[in-house]
Amino acid sequence: MIEDKNPQRTSLEELGEFGLIEHLTKNFDIKHSSTLTGIGDDAAVLDHKSKQIVVTTDLLIENVHFDLSYVPIKHLGYKAVVVNLSDVYAMNADATQITVSIAVSNRFPLEALEALYAGIETAAKLYNVDVVGGDTTSSTTGLIISVTAIGEVNEAEVVLRSGAKVNDLLVVSGDIGAAYMGLQVLEREKEVFKVNPQNQPDLDSYTYIIERQLKPEARKDIVELLKKLDVKPTSMIDISDGLSSEVIHLCKQSDVGVEIYENKIPLDPQVISTCEEFNIDSTTIALNGGEDYELLMTISQEDFPKIKGNPNLTVIGYITEKNRGMHLITRGEQAIPIIAKGWNALENQA
Repeated sequence: MIEDKNPQRTSLEELGEFGLIEHLTKNFDIKHSSTLTGIGDDAAVLDHKSKQIVVTTDLLIENVHFDLSYVPIKHLGYKAVVVNLSDVYAMNADATQITVSIAVSNRFPLEALEALYAGIETAAKLYNVDVVGGDTTSSTTGLIISVTAIGEVNEAEVVLRSGAKVNDLLVVSGDIGAAYMGLQVLEREKEVFKVNPQNQPDLDSYTYIIERQLKPEARKDIVELLKKLDVKPTSMIDISDGLSSEVIHLCKQSDVGVEIYENKIPLDPQVISTCEEFNIDSTTIALNGGEDYELLMTISQEDFPKIKGNPNLTVIGYITEKNRGMHLITRGEQAIPIIAKGWNALENQA
């Protein structure tokens, strides 16, 4: 909400499309032997030999998925990469390459795109992926970012949504609900700022939840941890659209039911206190908030001793027969049907 009133602005027309691509991608280095040819040819050439390849893509659209009034554009570049890598890790795969395409209106100078690509570069280095291509074009509706992520996995290690079995344990990494509450704080402060632009928000009490919204992390570390523990999930999905939606995806794909225990859902203290401030039920936020990018998985009960007591993993329920349905068991021991109320990408956002 604080901006330089006289920033340097270099028109994109000065570079042209190919000059812009060359300028923005000059710092990307090749790190994987599977990347034979990256940016600079008609297409990237990849060689993954005997590995199975996973491919995923996501669109981020201004004023639908992000609001540049409070999202730093460098953070946006970072997040655009992370949300795609999260899908690769949810397959128990190793992310190796990404492509990045953008559509941009003439209100964005070169300096803004340099910041965007600085965030992309930071994520690529941190997660050890090669940027191997993409596209740029003009837009009449603001900024649009499309990232495609490519990964590799041995055939025996791939994990799908469809492998959950009755009596498997339902496990989640990290904590959930923080990203949504961070968004609520940012939206509230935006409205205050619109009324009084001189007001500078005090966000010290919300640092964790705001970071979870603006700069999420993909749980590559959880995939590595599971391998070290010799635990292969029977099914897995990342939590991008809300816990309830993702649980339903797993159950439908695996043809099973589930029971989740409300008192087992991991919540950060900052989430709980902010929910109280906003007078919102924290369990509702955990179930329906979305954008946590944690991993939700099922594991065999035989593997429970391997994860027991691990601070990165929490057992929140177990898989049941399909005819028992999908339920949340409340603290009062009531069984409430689980309904998907998370993010709907096709819902009218106007």
